Amino acid sequence: MPLRLNPTFREVLAARAAGDGRALVGMWVCSGSALVAEVCAGSGVDWVLVDMEHSPNGLESVLGQLQAVAAYPVTPVVRVPIGDVVTIKQVLDVGAQNLLVPMVSSADDARAAVEAVRYPPRGRRGVGSALARSARWGRVEGYVDDADEHVSLVVQVETAEGVEAAGEIAAVEGVDGVLVGPADLSASMGLRGQQRHPDVVAAVLRTFEAVRAAGKPVGVNAFEPDAARGYADAGASFVAVGADVTLLARGSEALARVLADDGER
Repeated sequence: MPLRLNPTFREVLAARAAGDGRALVGMWVCSGSALVAEVCAGSGVDWVLVDMEHSPNGLESVLGQLQAVAAYPVTPVVRVPIGDVVTIKQVLDVGAQNLLVPMVSSADDARAAVEAVRYPPRGRRGVGSALARSARWGRVEGYVDDADEHVSLVVQVETAEGVEAAGEIAAVEGVDGVLVGPADLSASMGLRGQQRHPDVVAAVLRTFEAVRAAGKPVGVNAFEPDAARGYADAGASFVAVGADVTLLARGSEALARVLADDGER
């Protein structure tokens, strides 16, 4: 019997919108560890984002993490380091069904990302599914013809230029959602490190409005609980609320202070 792949992030977002409408809660997996990815996948979050842009991840470690989280009711998304057609081809071939492409600041950038995830004649993705985990080595019937159904694409708006073009970016056919990155956005606005600055928050909310007006779901990185709740209330369909490495860093720091804090009493 032919194999079936999991629902894409696009389908999961659509199902949630048709249901209770609650924002999907996600977290970053930046450690490069399949074991840590599995721990996070079993936490109850709705989605995990395996990062290749700012983390020590290559194809082999991404593959291991995708395999590790496959046993859990969680949707994995992989952020590629760049919207390069070769990189995207390789990440798709190891079985990533859901991609996040960073630094998309124009409709042309978005169209290039769409072309990279699609087979010719609609795109530029190299055809090698019989050799790849993407089609389970030819066991997913009709994969080459139906590949678009098995892949979702989210693009990341994280520059001032991207905010101004957000509506045009979201309207590109083949873009399934937009994730706003306040960290890089704040730097682009000359407010580096000030993700909660009123001007940055206002730019995020303008992006929300433009993307939603184009009929696409919008998400955001918001590692502070109050920020995450505020953005969810403002219409975010998916919110990344933390990262494995930051949880470990802050948790280990708290442990290191246990006896020191006792000594200060």
